[in-house]
Amino acid sequence: MTDPPDRQTAGRPPASPTRRSLLTAGSGLAAVGLAGCLGGATDGELPEPVSLNAAQACDECAMIIQDHPGPTGQVYFESLHDDRDGPAWFCSGVCAYVYRFNRVAEGATPIGTYLTDYSEIDYELSDDPDPFISPALTAETFAPESELFAVVGSDVRGAMGADVIPFSAREDAESFASAHGGSVRAASDIDRELIDGVKAASTL
Repeated sequence: MTDPPDRQTAGRPPASPTRRSLLTAGSGLAAVGLAGCLGGATDGELPEPVSLNAAQACDECAMIIQDHPGPTGQVYFESLHDDRDGPAWFCSGVCAYVYRFNRVAEGATPIGTYLTDYSEIDYELSDDPDPFISPALTAETFAPESELFAVVGSDVRGAMGADVIPFSAREDAESFASAHGGSVRAASDIDRELIDGVKAASTL
């Protein structure tokens, strides 16, 4: 896998700004810390996403999330053997899915997954032949997996190389796939086999 360039020094001039403006603070998705076990929810409600711009390390690969490009993710579980309040967090969509699949295989119960919503931010692409997409790390830039459509198999890269690129608007996902390749599917339909294929593409 080719390591992605550092966000601060890669010299990736912005491509044309895209899509929609960043969600306003009134969107109802706030950065919160939740007491209790990792991912502990109350009253059956889905916990809200948190911001990932405080030098958190990815729970799957240990890379510092804010130092890398691309979509990020966070997953809440009923419980995990961890002293942290709040979700497990990840530098890429691939890492989020891999970690969740592995924890489920060990008996953990996920109660909510959030991924970057590129329909709701003005993202940028690098000028590389296989471009990197800019990250978005504040709480309001995440959406529940159940509300997202993912572009799988595009030429656009994230922190771990090939990644899934999520959008809340299907038409945005289809437009992105038309420009950059790949197919569109509901993010909640992504399974381990598909993620294994994305990971394999990163090693080519």
